[in-house]
Amino acid sequence: MALPTLDPARLPSPRKLLRPLGPVGRFLVPAGTRDPSTPHQTYPWYHVLWLTGVDYFSTLGYQPGIAFLAAGALSPLATLVLVLVTLGGALPIYSNVASRSYVGQGSIAMLERLLPGWLGKLFVLLLLGFATTDFVITMTLSAADAAQHAVENPFLKASLGSHHMLVTCLMLTALAAVFLRGFHEAVRFAAVICIPYLVVNAIVIVRGCLELASHPVLLDGWKVALSASGSPGALALSALLVFPRLALGMSGFETGVALMPLVRGLPGNPVPPRGRIRNTRLLLLTAALVMSVFLSSSSLVTTLLVPPAAMVPGGDASGRALSWLSHELLGGAFGTVYDVSTVAILWFAGASAMAGLLNLIPRYLPRFGMAPRWLEHRRPLVLILLGIDLLVTWVFRAGVEAQGGAYATGVLALMLSAAVAVAISLTKEGRGRRLATAYFWLVTAVFAYTLVDNVIERPDGVIISSVFILAVLVVSAASRISRATELRVETLAFADEESRLLWDSMRGKRVNLVPVRTTDPARRAAKSRVLRRHYRAEGPLAFLHVELADDRSEFTGALRASVRRNGEDFLVEIEGAVALANALAWISEQLDPISLYLDLSLVNPLTQALKFLFLGEGETGMLVYQILVRYWHTTSEDDVRPNIFLVSR
Repeated sequence: MALPTLDPARLPSPRKLLRPLGPVGRFLVPAGTRDPSTPHQTYPWYHVLWLTGVDYFSTLGYQPGIAFLAAGALSPLATLVLVLVTLGGALPIYSNVASRSYVGQGSIAMLERLLPGWLGKLFVLLLLGFATTDFVITMTLSAADAAQHAVENPFLKASLGSHHMLVTCLMLTALAAVFLRGFHEAVRFAAVICIPYLVVNAIVIVRGCLELASHPVLLDGWKVALSASGSPGALALSALLVFPRLALGMSGFETGVALMPLVRGLPGNPVPPRGRIRNTRLLLLTAALVMSVFLSSSSLVTTLLVPPAAMVPGGDASGRALSWLSHELLGGAFGTVYDVSTVAILWFAGASAMAGLLNLIPRYLPRFGMAPRWLEHRRPLVLILLGIDLLVTWVFRAGVEAQGGAYATGVLALMLSAAVAVAISLTKEGRGRRLATAYFWLVTAVFAYTLVDNVIERPDGVIISSVFILAVLVVSAASRISRATELRVETLAFADEESRLLWDSMRGKRVNLVPVRTTDPARRAAKSRVLRRHYRAEGPLAFLHVELADDRSEFTGALRASVRRNGEDFLVEIEGAVALANALAWISEQLDPISLYLDLSLVNPLTQALKFLFLGEGETGMLVYQILVRYWHTTSEDDVRPNIFLVSR
């Protein structure tokens, strides 16, 4: 049987501002903005596929060149290993993540549940730092590579050749403008951009395969080069050792799960939404299969047909191997069509990353109290992300190679966290899943090796990720401190119907509210005598005792109240608070008492402040007063305030 609850319409709202918003405020937080907790508009999975694909498939613009620089003639074999890890490791992991975290929070939410308390919050913030690294660098690197394709085009080089940085910044600004306009446009543009891109890539790759078929000497020469490198076993080992440097070819899975709330499931949206889970798995499988075919074939044709000298940094094919082939094999006109398509998808590759961050950040930081409430709205967050993108682009001078290490580190850290989350979940489920558990721990080991190898090879990636993590931690800590004196209560449920009726009978200047540390009858009687003798308290006393929740790291709490009558007085017992002072202030606003009597402990203020921030305790009396005054100053309510007595014990 459901417990009676307090009508949400009667809860005090900290968003009831005293002053109306100005023109800028109305633009950033327009009237009628969707509440972040309400469902997103959904689409068929094959529409969302293209939004994932603009991130995942767009890596074809630079992946073949990265593979060749890392592995040389071994590039096709190393890419084959990458494909096997994708299909045998990343795909099963994220299929499991989709079934266990179907609201788009992904592996981060799974690990939050597995690691409750402040340790879990810290771990989530670390992963959000890596996720921010991944998604931000996705936007900046893709825009930089799109600009590279544009300025290297024979028809545009004369006019744009010296403006690589400017073109990159304009692309990032245009991407933000799309999201300021509305998210629906991003989903629509994704299919228009992604499908032609795959078509022109397929044409270039097929033409390259025909070229190899008509010149078998190229394939024979490649085989000779491989045989000179050692035995088949040695070649396989070399490919295994070098494949971690190709890890950017797996960059779309975390985005695919982050976009899961957009995937349409079965009517009625059951919990768990099996239709959404099934369709998301179809999305991930389709994306992985399509990309596997393109990665394998593109690596083969570029390794055999593009001169090695052209692939090195500064060469004509650097960062654009397939584009170089399109110009060489199909002529300047088709090559320009290819460049336009590539520029478009690389520019829009940031859309999936932007969508992922717009879905991810509001689900965590505001809920943790580690970001301002306005960050729940889309437009302010888009502008903040645009500022970060422009800063990162300026720091790296829009260099693609310079950002590759940070990109790979972010991608692999998130994949490793997903593998760990799935492996731990299966381990906790126990018997009957031992084989699956062992397999996923093996996959976890593979991703751990891949991440460590990348860190050793490109330590700059960890440094850049650390900057993002530090920024997330600092901003989160500052926001948590600044928001600590909000009311911080979500709901109130009652133990029984009697409690609800007694609660209603106390509201509206009918009782004096007296917070107490114990419910002992003798102490309550002594307290009553003191208040009536020395403070002239008139009317019933409502003694209020609040029990803190086990997990004080949560920012808001769901309270449960039991109310009993004791003669003319009342005893109110509250459970589930995350902070004493905030719960007392919230209850005072709900009951609107005649007077509020608050004890002062007079303990060291610094100690009390730390206890309040981390344990929800502290100098309760003074904090309740400060919280109420702050709330009153931010509301337009004009009621008579209760008398507040700060009592020194």
